[in-house]
Amino acid sequence: MIITGKSLSRRAVLRGLGATLALPLLDSMVPALSRAATKAPVRLGFVYHPTGMIMEQYTPAAEGAGFAFTPTLKPLEAYRDRLNVFTGLAQMNGRALGDGPGDHAREGATWLTGVHPKRSETDIRCGVSADQLAARELGKQTQLASLEVSLEPPSFAGTCDQNYSCAYTNTVSWRSETLPMPMETSPRALFERLFGEGESTDPAARRAALKEQRSLLDYVTGSIDRLETKLGSSDRNKLSEYLEAIRDIERRIQKAELQSSEMKLPEMQRPSSIPETFEEQAKLMTDLQIMAWQTDMTRVLTFMYGHAGSNRSYRAIGIADGHHSISHHQNDPEKIAKVAKIDQHLFSTFSYFVERLKATPDGDGSLLDHSLVLYGSSLSDANVHMHHNLPTLVVGGGGGMKGGRHLKYKEGTPLNNLFLTMLNKAGVPAESFGDSTGELTNV
Repeated sequence: MIITGKSLSRRAVLRGLGATLALPLLDSMVPALSRAATKAPVRLGFVYHPTGMIMEQYTPAAEGAGFAFTPTLKPLEAYRDRLNVFTGLAQMNGRALGDGPGDHAREGATWLTGVHPKRSETDIRCGVSADQLAARELGKQTQLASLEVSLEPPSFAGTCDQNYSCAYTNTVSWRSETLPMPMETSPRALFERLFGEGESTDPAARRAALKEQRSLLDYVTGSIDRLETKLGSSDRNKLSEYLEAIRDIERRIQKAELQSSEMKLPEMQRPSSIPETFEEQAKLMTDLQIMAWQTDMTRVLTFMYGHAGSNRSYRAIGIADGHHSISHHQNDPEKIAKVAKIDQHLFSTFSYFVERLKATPDGDGSLLDHSLVLYGSSLSDANVHMHHNLPTLVVGGGGGMKGGRHLKYKEGTPLNNLFLTMLNKAGVPAESFGDSTGELTNV
């Protein structure tokens, strides 16, 4: 057997008739003589849980390793070795600080920034978020600096919470102190951003184009055939699985668009290409983001399960009440039980994200081995709008982070200390962030 230093480009794409398709990391992309020294990049993810939690059913009783998983955390128990729970952390700038009511606007604005937002409907001002700070550095190596995704459509009225602009509740991502990042809610738009070259933002134009187009993969069939002749059996299997995953996503998007076009909804417009249920949408958007990491099109993801102060109902689990409405439970046991059930449901949704990370090969391990994904909220007890002792956990082994622990810190420790720690582990040099006082210890 002759070993050479030749390899397929890591930036290789398939092209054909106006379509481009990025490829996952294949063995052929790493020269044989240097594979042992190749190190997979660290990815950073930030997944937002809206409207706080029932903390008594979330917080583990014991510290350190071997803690018992609470009812809310139970869906993640299978990933104990790649999971750390952090308690005692706070975003103190989410408090009123003289501005009066508006905790849900401040919930969204402060989570990734730690900066107290300006109370205004038009003159918005906050701070650069941790994800966008990471995107500035990690985006130098990828096609897309970051992806910002939401499972709830934005509100566009002038104010969404006590004279605060809707910008503060619609997003948690800020490129600058005056520029909030829009969150993508359409699987079709996200898919085309990742894999297509179409520039139209008009839903009607996109539907017309779909009638004239075959599957994205049909356009690049010739390139696929030529590429397969250059690959070993292992790479051919990886490529086959990757392409089938793309076909599956296309089928699900087209099905969702068909359902939306056939549904008659009086006096309202339903966003096109969004699946019927929260659960279907969550899985589809998760799969698209996993593929963005698998192809190294971006290394930074921000994923909102709902906007700040979300009042979504979760009928799939038998809860017709609005989330925000029942979060002000006033110690009513029935309402507390419903909110706890929503918390568990959202953790189950996140467990699918973690499962996909673990199942996706990446270099000498999996995406889970090479990523750091923070899951949490900027409220703990939403009944009284608490911005301290925030529910926060991180999954993944990126940057050498060890798992399997409940790490408890002095109450009031800045959440930004954790962001600072994650940034440095991902190779984003940072000495401070927001109101940080230094990196967290024992991480």
